Amino acid sequence: MNTLDTIISFAQKTINEEAKAIAHLEQLIDQEFAEAVNTIHNSNGRVIITGIGKSAIIASKIVATMNSTGTPAVFMHAADAIHGDLGNILKDDVVICISKSGNTPEIKVLVPLIKNFNNTLIGITSNKESFLGQEADFVLNAFVEKEACPNNLAPTTSTTAQLVIGDAVAVSLLNLKGFSSTDFAKYHPGGALGKKLYLRVNDIVSKNEKPEVSPDSDINAVIVEMTEKRLGATAVTENNKIIGIITDGDLRRMLTTNTSFAGLTAKDIMSPNPKRIDADAMAIDALDRLEEYGISQLLAEEKGNYAGLLHIHDLMREGIL
Repeated sequence: MNTLDTIISFAQKTINEEAKAIAHLEQLIDQEFAEAVNTIHNSNGRVIITGIGKSAIIASKIVATMNSTGTPAVFMHAADAIHGDLGNILKDDVVICISKSGNTPEIKVLVPLIKNFNNTLIGITSNKESFLGQEADFVLNAFVEKEACPNNLAPTTSTTAQLVIGDAVAVSLLNLKGFSSTDFAKYHPGGALGKKLYLRVNDIVSKNEKPEVSPDSDINAVIVEMTEKRLGATAVTENNKIIGIITDGDLRRMLTTNTSFAGLTAKDIMSPNPKRIDADAMAIDALDRLEEYGISQLLAEEKGNYAGLLHIHDLMREGIL
């Protein structure tokens, strides 16, 4: 077996072993898990998540997931906690402590201190019989048979299991809260993801030029309007109502079917009843409409009146596509 084949084999084995461990976690979700999640849901405080080593990194990620899905959470490193950071814990907070063994020195020092504060303590551990497992008010079982590491030493499968249990808690809370895509948008205003959740058609077309001709406009006026507005099309309107659209394609078809343009007007070459969308619609819905019909432009309407033209390039520029 050559080196490349060996690498592929190691990678596939790692993924397979971790996948089996994750699949087994489903059987470990029990009444105690449900009670722990319900306790967090009914709490008036935040979720403080702590751990040591690789478990601390997992704790930090779970905090980020909870914060972005409507559950206020704070990361507290277990080592720092016993040197002053215990002050992060408020009266109504629920504390989640993550540790594979549940028996590390830092955990043994930290757990009694948390218990002295009378905060609810939830443990995520692979060893329910450990110190953490015995002392926690609720134990979320993250048992794994072995690490993907061939020496069974480097935290691999165990940290993946911790992460999955944390995601299961966060998503359960999300559903209990009825957390919607609109709520999600409030916490993710930046980047392409945020734009997909909050950007509306009018946010785009209001910044664009607004190409528009009357049905009686001659071909020269149509070409000038399309050239100046640079959106590859123009609406044909009457009393501010959309009656048609003229695209670059319509102009090319005109060139192939007419030897003279004298007397031709917009209504002679326009496509009637063009696809349109409400200006208040989400930009992501506009993309779906463009893809559904295999077109590049949509005309936007506001209360039945022509509001502007949306081009697929606008969505590309905004990172929607």
